[in-house]
Amino acid sequence: MGRTCQNCGGTVTERYARVFAPDATAGPRVCPNCEDLVRDGASVREARANRG
Repeated sequence: MGRTCQNCGGTVTERYARVFAPDATAGPRVCPNCEDLVRDGASVREARANRG
């Protein structure tokens, strides 16, 4: 069973959540399926270009 992305609501693997979630109880703030936001260090920012 996976975790849910806080931005798009998509499901991510437990392994992805363990690496990219800010804490153990929340899902990641963005995932590879999010086209409008990207991770930038410890924060999240709007994508500068479409990641399509």
